[in-house]
Amino acid sequence: MRVGENLNRALHGLLRDDSSVYVLGEDILDPYGGAFKITKGLSERFPDRVLATPLSEGAIAGAAAGLALAGEKAVVEIMFGDFAALAFDQIMNFAAKSVTMYGRRVPMPLVVRCPSGGHRGYGPTHSQTLQKHFLGVPGLSLFEVTPFHDNRAVLDRMLALGEPCLLFEDKVLYTRPMYGEGAVDELFAWRPVDDVAVVELADGGDPDYTLIVPGGLVHRAVSAMRTLLLEHDLAGALLVPSRLHPFDPAGVPELVPLLARTGLVCVAEDGTAGGTWGEHVAAGLHTRLWGTLRRPVALVSSAPSVIPTAVHLEREVLVQDTTIRSAVLEGLHG
Repeated sequence: MRVGENLNRALHGLLRDDSSVYVLGEDILDPYGGAFKITKGLSERFPDRVLATPLSEGAIAGAAAGLALAGEKAVVEIMFGDFAALAFDQIMNFAAKSVTMYGRRVPMPLVVRCPSGGHRGYGPTHSQTLQKHFLGVPGLSLFEVTPFHDNRAVLDRMLALGEPCLLFEDKVLYTRPMYGEGAVDELFAWRPVDDVAVVELADGGDPDYTLIVPGGLVHRAVSAMRTLLLEHDLAGALLVPSRLHPFDPAGVPELVPLLARTGLVCVAEDGTAGGTWGEHVAAGLHTRLWGTLRRPVALVSSAPSVIPTAVHLEREVLVQDTTIRSAVLEGLHG
């Protein structure tokens, strides 16, 4: 099953099993079914709870937050995650604050889906990864779709938190297959640890380095790990969390031995540097594991530029498998 199909199935199951769930967004009704077909078939099965909206991200997020505040549950589709900036006021100043600003905790079961990222030639305003702009907002959790985590379980978890959540969905993942239990390929296997997918060599052994990436970078990270193994004889491990924020890998007891014995920890992400998720993770690792880390945590991010439409120029700006590979080699031998 492809990631996009898994997400579509998750939404079908959620609406089927919970009559209080509403889905809102632009062009999400059939036969179109959303820009990336994630809402395909929903409006035919649940016409009263799948609502097409005007082209106003602020109004969409505000109406959905109102539904959640009134006791329903809402899932919002922002057609392109870039336009979540237009809903920032409703997400930060209304939805996130409403959980605690009335003198008692008020449940706000709201999920805002944000198709994100480049590698599709969509240009500067339709290709960004904006996670860092929502980090650290009290009452707001950030998640990202991965090829390891079943999206129904992720949606259930977000709604159960009773607070607004952003779900970032790297667009290149939609057509990628979900990884079956245990297997990545002939070289690497994966296992769940808490809500983190841990990818390691299938035949075991201590890693020379450990990568920590969000879901959208999984395939680039695995490609880099393959090349580092076959061409440089460097074994790696990979950590992929479902929940990006809050996230503290050093706070997961099962991960501490792995992080402590690795030669280098490298955090990679698609956004530009400066106040980012990767920097937040690195700061936590430095604080919690400074006595055992062998080297400072390495960081990989996109170039400080708008994202071009031309594919060959886009590649120069966004993180590639070669970017990750070079960062590991420089961190270990530079």
